[in-house]
Amino acid sequence: MDEIEKNKSNRKRIRRKISVFSFELEPKNINFNLDNKIIKFVAETAQEFGVDIYLVGGYVRDLILNKEVKDIDFTIVGDSIAFANYLAKKLNKEPILYERFRTAMIVTDDYNLEFVGTRKEVYNKESRNPIVKEGSLYDDIARRDFTINSLAISLNRKNYGELIDFFNGYNDIKDKIIKTPLEPEITFSDDPLRMIRAVRFAAKLGFKIEEKTIESISKMSERIKIISQERISDEFLKILASDNPEIGIELLYKTNLLKYIFPELNDLAGVELVEKSNKIFAHKDVLRHSIKVLENIKSDTDNVWLRFVALTHDIAKPATKKFIDNIGWTFYGHEDLGAKWMKKIFKRMKFPFENLKYVETLISLHQRPMQLVDEEVTDSAIRRLAFQAGEYLQDLFILVKADITTKNPNLSEQYKNNYEKVFNKVIEVQEKDKLREFQSPVRGEEIMEICNLHPSKKVGLIKKKIEDAILDGIIDNDYNAAKLYFLENKDKWLEELSN
Repeated sequence: MDEIEKNKSNRKRIRRKISVFSFELEPKNINFNLDNKIIKFVAETAQEFGVDIYLVGGYVRDLILNKEVKDIDFTIVGDSIAFANYLAKKLNKEPILYERFRTAMIVTDDYNLEFVGTRKEVYNKESRNPIVKEGSLYDDIARRDFTINSLAISLNRKNYGELIDFFNGYNDIKDKIIKTPLEPEITFSDDPLRMIRAVRFAAKLGFKIEEKTIESISKMSERIKIISQERISDEFLKILASDNPEIGIELLYKTNLLKYIFPELNDLAGVELVEKSNKIFAHKDVLRHSIKVLENIKSDTDNVWLRFVALTHDIAKPATKKFIDNIGWTFYGHEDLGAKWMKKIFKRMKFPFENLKYVETLISLHQRPMQLVDEEVTDSAIRRLAFQAGEYLQDLFILVKADITTKNPNLSEQYKNNYEKVFNKVIEVQEKDKLREFQSPVRGEEIMEICNLHPSKKVGLIKKKIEDAILDGIIDNDYNAAKLYFLENKDKWLEELSN
């Protein structure tokens, strides 16, 4: 018996299995007019192949929310791998198969089509990798993370376009509520990553997490430690990239997840008080300030790494805080220390290292524009900022403007105007002195040849002396001027460096 005939012979049995759960359906009387060509083609192919098929998960949620998506998820009551192979041949595509999880993907010009066989999952308490077994449509829906992702739409001829809603997910979407299909403890124990996903969906969609679900996450937060760092960091960056990243970070803190996934951020919370001469001195809650900076910057950039800098720019304040009489709380050097911390943070969180220099540079420089507001500031100081910020200059000024969190509108406007003046002055000096892509006009190879040096620290120190002369305005940013300056001073420098 070929695959199509075998599936047709099983069809009545499959339908009987589904009907067992029909009493759990929430009557919505909702039908969707699905005129998408690829969905219709998949539905017709499933009818021909002899399997029941449903649209599921995020696609259905976003369809209800009127969001356009390119990823379409289908669940098959039957052999999803065999069906995906059959469909792929008709589409003249090569399927991507994950047979262990009964999952297949077909990428077309316009959509990513994912097919999963209806399944149930059994989890070991110490792992998030499930044992996958064949299950009913209800089993498949019940294993999903949240009710808003637990909806299905039939693509079968008898009830094409009908919404299937076992867990009242339609109303939860309309009410903007995130909760689990089963008891939260069951859902989160099976896969603790779902705790961060709850936060991510709240940040992405602007929904609220049900209080019972919040309490369960707080209670079970430590269990997030069994999840791989790559998966955690992926969700964390998706939260930062969402429409409401500040909501996500607040929820990570509220649910105790933050102390396990980003302890340095968690340590920013709280206010310390000191009483001197009958006066109370308090520094502001640095976590709340950082979240506000993140909120401020989100409308100006969708660069997730600039948003990351907005959130972490003051990360070393707890380590540098000091109370000084007649001054108050100080955090001297927090920008340099925070930049130094980034390498170990990137390594631990398995972030891509190609973004490290960008993050380090902006954190280390975020105080500098404030120091250049004075009208008497020298061109040398402006020139150094232009050199050090380089191609990140524009983003630095987006950051420092977002860092204005005063509630006094007049003061806020004054700060913004000051930063605008500094920015314009930096651009002027940058263009005048050709500093946009500044590097020493005299290269290391030439220094080694003239001074008879091997590659060494001395070569770098000589290059820096030439660069400093340009940045201090002693010589022009020009090869001939730089080489002449080098030749005039090299013997003196070599003697100094030998002592």
